[in-house]
Amino acid sequence: MTQPSKASFIAGWVLSVLLTVFLCGLSASGKFMDFPNKAEIMGKFGYPDDVMKWIGMVEIAVTILFLIPQTAFIGAILLTAYLGGATATHVRIEDPFYMPIIMGVVVWIALGLRKPDVFQLAFGYDKCVADPQAKDV
Repeated sequence: MTQPSKASFIAGWVLSVLLTVFLCGLSASGKFMDFPNKAEIMGKFGYPDDVMKWIGMVEIAVTILFLIPQTAFIGAILLTAYLGGATATHVRIEDPFYMPIIMGVVVWIALGLRKPDVFQLAFGYDKCVADPQAKDV
């Protein structure tokens, strides 16, 4: 396993915490709180209020998985799937849909900074399957 530099590691965790603040603090919390016109706003997305609470729980669960180092990779995959659903929802109602895509990219950048092996796998260089006789470049 490749060890990240201290700066990369810290940058990865800063991005991870910022994502968590946004996903759990801003996005998921709105699915649990009552506020004026909530039913109308959430109804616009096509989901009833009780379903939005379940979606909020999923959002929190996959974000927590992303934060735990041992489950971060599967958490990133599940966050990507979750954000894909958010993108599809926004496209369906003709809302701007770029934000979930940007967040999905940031998820993988944050994980790659925390665990450089993710970048090595993504860009096609894997020490595990490389020729064992070859020298590292």
